[in-house]
Amino acid sequence: MFIKRFLTSSLVVAAAVGSAAYAQAGRDYISIVGSSTVYPFTTTVAEQFGKGGKFKTPKVESSGTGGGIKLFCDGVGAQFPDIANASRAIKPSEVDACTKAGVKDIIEVKIGFDGITIANSKKSPLFKLTRRDLYLALAKTVPDPDNTQSLIANPYKTWNQVNKSLPADKIEVLGPPPTSGTRDAFAELVMDAGCSTFANIKALKDTDEARFKKVCQSVREDGAYIEAGENDNLIVQKLGANPKALGVFGYSFLDANISQIQGSVIDGVPPTFENIASGRYPVSRPLFFYVKKAHIGVIPGINEFLAEYLSPRAMGADGYLAGKGLVPLPAAEQVKVRKAVLGK
Repeated sequence: MFIKRFLTSSLVVAAAVGSAAYAQAGRDYISIVGSSTVYPFTTTVAEQFGKGGKFKTPKVESSGTGGGIKLFCDGVGAQFPDIANASRAIKPSEVDACTKAGVKDIIEVKIGFDGITIANSKKSPLFKLTRRDLYLALAKTVPDPDNTQSLIANPYKTWNQVNKSLPADKIEVLGPPPTSGTRDAFAELVMDAGCSTFANIKALKDTDEARFKKVCQSVREDGAYIEAGENDNLIVQKLGANPKALGVFGYSFLDANISQIQGSVIDGVPPTFENIASGRYPVSRPLFFYVKKAHIGVIPGINEFLAEYLSPRAMGADGYLAGKGLVPLPAAEQVKVRKAVLGK
């Protein structure tokens, strides 16, 4: 199996072999699952697409990146999703699972960039954090303050115990579960970076990477980190109810609720659209969706939906997705993606 990242138009026109089986299943709409971060962008495109009247509005479900890709990879046929939203690239293990289930050709579509924000209510002071602070606050085990060569169960209860410049508030962070692509990216971009500020842990990456990942990415289970599910809007609502808590979610949710919440400054850089687009904001990542090639030309409207999603009016610098908080790809890369996927 392989992932089609650079395609010609001939590769996105599937033969109608097996179309009778799809027709018997009775599905005449596009089925999309996956990332809660990508969900608002894909839902917006789906609504625009449905307004055209030629095809039914696609059904978009927020199931988390990992959960969505699992559903996507379960098989080929109308009972399986056509597209999976993802806030990280598909993993080799997921590609293997797809292959075993007969999903042999996948089209990867990069749509733009997002920043992972660590936000709190505007009723509380703005946090200025480092990735080291976040690692020390959230990791299951941390270096012993009296001997950084040894690891101990995380002893920190308040933010000022982690860093004296931070408030004396209880550490309470609402974030995504392990099935979330946001959680995966947070682990790599924040936790790995934070624990790598300790030389002895950083050295593990070259000598025992599995141990490095366990030390850096294992999150404490004593209530300081609260798995709040795949619904990022729910995290935003909980921040309003608990002004002392912090929440972890994509930039678009911060942007949509900027009157109520604020994004923490990370390593001296605030999570703004411009900082994410320029790469200055340290906790940013690309966003994707994946398309099952075997369903194109069989489930109605997939080609046309791709054309809408990749159009300048949707994902361009002045497109309607930028208005929803998507940080667009550079213009030249947008052209490259459109040509690769659509052949034009």
